[in-house]
Amino acid sequence: MQSNEIRALFLDFFARKEHLVLPSFSLIPKDDPTLLLIGAGMAPLKPFFTGEKKPPHTRLATCQKCVRTPDIERVGHTGRHATFFEMLGNFSFGDYFKEEAIAWAWELVTGGFRLPTERLWVSIYEEDEEAYQIWRCAIGLPEERIVRLGKEDNFWEIGVGPCGPCSEIYYDLGPEVGCGREECKVGCDCDRFLEIWNLVFTQFNREPSGELTVLKKKNIDTGAGLERLATALQGVSSFYETDLLQPLYRYFSELAGPENRDRTIPLRIVTEHSRGIVFLVADGVLPANEGRGYVLRRLLRRAARYGRLLGIEDTFLAGAVPILVEQMGSIYSELVQQRERIISVVKTEEKRFHDTLAQGMEILDRYIEQLKGEGRTVLPGSWAFKLYDTYGFPIDLTIEILAEHGLQVDRDSFKHDLAAQQQRARAARAATDQAGRQSYREAAGLKTVFTGYETTAQEAQITLMLVDGRPVETAGAGSTVEIFLDQTPFYAEAGGQIGDRGTIASGSNLAIVEDTVFTPAGQTVHRARVTAGSFSRGDRVEAAVDAEHRRAVSRSHTATHLLHKALREHLGEHVNQAGSLVATDRLRFDYTHFAAPSAEELQQIEEAVNRIILENLPVTVTETTLEAAQQAGAAALFTEKYDRDAVRMVSAGDFSRELCGGTHVGATGEIGLFRLVAEEGIGSGLRRIEALLGLEAYRLVSREREQLQKTAQALQTTPERIEQRLEELLEENRLLQKTNRELNQRLAGFMLEELLSKATLVEGVPVISASVDANGMESLRLYLDRIKERLPSVVAVLGAVNDGRVLLAGAVTTDLVKKGIQANRVIAAVASLVGGGGGGRPDLAQAGGKNPAALPEALRTVPGLVREQLAKSKEE
Repeated sequence: MQSNEIRALFLDFFARKEHLVLPSFSLIPKDDPTLLLIGAGMAPLKPFFTGEKKPPHTRLATCQKCVRTPDIERVGHTGRHATFFEMLGNFSFGDYFKEEAIAWAWELVTGGFRLPTERLWVSIYEEDEEAYQIWRCAIGLPEERIVRLGKEDNFWEIGVGPCGPCSEIYYDLGPEVGCGREECKVGCDCDRFLEIWNLVFTQFNREPSGELTVLKKKNIDTGAGLERLATALQGVSSFYETDLLQPLYRYFSELAGPENRDRTIPLRIVTEHSRGIVFLVADGVLPANEGRGYVLRRLLRRAARYGRLLGIEDTFLAGAVPILVEQMGSIYSELVQQRERIISVVKTEEKRFHDTLAQGMEILDRYIEQLKGEGRTVLPGSWAFKLYDTYGFPIDLTIEILAEHGLQVDRDSFKHDLAAQQQRARAARAATDQAGRQSYREAAGLKTVFTGYETTAQEAQITLMLVDGRPVETAGAGSTVEIFLDQTPFYAEAGGQIGDRGTIASGSNLAIVEDTVFTPAGQTVHRARVTAGSFSRGDRVEAAVDAEHRRAVSRSHTATHLLHKALREHLGEHVNQAGSLVATDRLRFDYTHFAAPSAEELQQIEEAVNRIILENLPVTVTETTLEAAQQAGAAALFTEKYDRDAVRMVSAGDFSRELCGGTHVGATGEIGLFRLVAEEGIGSGLRRIEALLGLEAYRLVSREREQLQKTAQALQTTPERIEQRLEELLEENRLLQKTNRELNQRLAGFMLEELLSKATLVEGVPVISASVDANGMESLRLYLDRIKERLPSVVAVLGAVNDGRVLLAGAVTTDLVKKGIQANRVIAAVASLVGGGGGGRPDLAQAGGKNPAALPEALRTVPGLVREQLAKSKEE
């Protein structure tokens, strides 16, 4: 039975049992910061099990993509360990329980999949008499094939909370796959008994006291690995032999070539990891140095390294994409939709790892050779840390490679060095942060009501003033003061948006607010200069925001939302905001992406934003719940924590929706003009884009127009013909360079006879040292080539003066290099006499100098230098 049939049969079976069949959830957990990746069929359904959310049906069934890496080192060495797998499951939320779960599992395994009953075994929790009776009496399974196991194997719990016993169904692959012991049965560590289905009976609650209480509503959570079912149903001994992995295995085997096809473990590792790599990227994960991005990076680098062991030198992992698209695209549409992006991400990351691997392996090989030569078996942690910190070589790869040589890493020492580096980084950050922060303990208990969404002017009362961090009762003209108000229209710096500016006034008393920030406790601080009169604590004042400054910042913030959406439209849905700066008519936006966007892509992004600006879409703010905003497609920052019951959703028509607390324009047309001005990489998988808008964008266009006009005048043409005029000038330059080369060649021909006539013999060796007319190093080398054509054995050193600097070039024919004469040494000695330096090879060298007047005398030393080298060579 093929895997597609197995998957369909399972889901159809439970659909007939009144289960709602749901599609696979993304590998990236939704609203669950406790999970890095989805690693079990029940993981995306956790809110239904905990009661946090109501399930769409009391009976569900899924085929869930999963990634799990704790056993990554065992992948390839066994036929059952995998990092990526599909988990078939049926779930009950207070509906049916143990009897139905066991009966239906048995019905499907024996009736639907038609696995022979004599090869089926089960395990139960040793104290679960109810499960035993169902298996023994209701199902009729022989007692000897019902194995009781302890809490470690057959009781599911995760600390305090719902828990319960489980029962597992095993398929006997046969004694030839096992350990050979007569007493071998379920529970043995060998590969003979393959677990194909786990039934978890969530019937208890573990209290904080440790006591078990019975749940009022009992749940069922089951998981049947598709790869394991396929192994049993296709009559093979490992899932690598199933139709799920064979197409990939054959592909990589062909790449490895006949000489490597028997290297089973590397082929298995590359095959298995390639599936996880492709599915992770398809779901939006990008390679990174931490989190789920590191899981992807580790899989990819491990697969790439084993590919090298198979003799595959070029990037090759992206070749798995079309195979998986054809094989599984009808089930997982994201593979089809994201095909080109997956290929690009995988190729880019693998290519980047090429350099790291080559450089790191060269150093690690030297370390291994040194350890073996010294009879040591442990690599010092400092050596491993240098590989990791200086060359970016992953520590897990170092550990794995050393293990292949019977060596290990001093992990404690490595962790110590890593912790020390992290501590230094934290200390540096803390020092930087401390420079611009204070505790504001004096403001404890004070509250500020923000009214800036509704108004830009607000009557308020001064509740506290600080000068140099100390409370004051009065602040007079000339003071720099931090003012706290009971309510304020000033927006404090947050979410990347800079703080408002404006004034605080009372009669003739005036303070200019230059910045607005939050204290660590969340109170608003107005950083101001008193320019007239004075203020006292308790004064009633008028707080007024600089409306033009606010509008300019609001233009930037709305434009940031439009840019974010345009980036996702043109680069892919994997793009996420990683930071931003929203200032007056300018913005900086950090985002996740695996490669530099092309010039064409950047132009499309800029045009998309300007198109939305021209459409003048209304920008609206909606107070709603987090769930409703997410259903509406609102983008959110992964790093932000949101109130589930009250979030602020900012929408630009139907184009973009984001959760945001910042200030915005009323319609996109108010932004005016949007211009991208910079784009660069700022880290692994992170990029930064900068833009101007509004008046700043207009001023940029004006400056560019002025520059074009000046350039056109200098080129004696019009702005429209600048490109054509440049092409004409470049062509003229190419012709001049060609003429110059021809003249140099003719000049070299004229000069050659004169140079040859200056040759002197030093102990039988022809030596030429002379000054020539040359307009560059290329001309000097041309002279040397001509000399060597005429004299097959010669030492030649030529000098020239060009733009007030000395140029030197020297050549030694191969026969004389063997006699000990080296051009690089001769040139270095001559160059030192003209105030310069240089180098090169024994047969060809060049140099420069600052003292043209010393050139004639320096060239006269060449015969003596040749004589010295010949003498030294004879002595050796």
